Amino acid sequence: MRLTEAHVRRVHREIADMGPPEGMTPATDADIGRFAAEIAAGAPEPSQVWLFAYGSLVWKPACAFVEMRTGTLRGWHRAFCLGWNTRWRGSTENPGLMLALDRGGSCNGVLYRLPPDAIAENLELVCRREMGVVPSPFPPRWVTVQTENGPYRAFAFCIDRNSGAYVSGLDDMQVADVLAKAVGSRGSMTEYLYLTVKHLEEMGVRDTHLWRLQELVAERIDALVE
Repeated sequence: MRLTEAHVRRVHREIADMGPPEGMTPATDADIGRFAAEIAAGAPEPSQVWLFAYGSLVWKPACAFVEMRTGTLRGWHRAFCLGWNTRWRGSTENPGLMLALDRGGSCNGVLYRLPPDAIAENLELVCRREMGVVPSPFPPRWVTVQTENGPYRAFAFCIDRNSGAYVSGLDDMQVADVLAKAVGSRGSMTEYLYLTVKHLEEMGVRDTHLWRLQELVAERIDALVE
């Protein structure tokens, strides 16, 4: 990888959490419980709840799990299409772009099986992190993931193209410009990209698009100090 921890340190800044942006409604505890119950209701078996991770959930699942395996989701692809983030990984000056699943293509990712005896509480942990506002711009849906052991039903977070948070039409150069600059209260987009690519690679998952982006982002950060 050309993008390194040194690049992450170079762009890091401490930024206070200013709360939800204007116009966004924070999810309540009741909302979180409802989201979790709706996901659980779609499971093929009550004790078999799998989460398909493709971005930050790869390296920070936000919940406990008892089994992990890699797999391919067809009909959806990983894309920096969730924007514009001005809180967690961006600011009003330099908004961030987050990963979500968008229609078309395919996506290699990681499956996590939630503990059968603690489904509800772990679903709530995932929902609390991924669905902090209502309505969610990338709601969960049940999908079929192909693995070396056959197909598995899992829930994954997929972009709602009609949410107002859907971003499309950017080329790799434009996306890299965003990822090299945006920093929020949870860290930088550079860190987000670095950790995602690094952990996917460690799991034997090569995403050629993300690999190209990490090279482009590293070039931009290097150019700032030359």
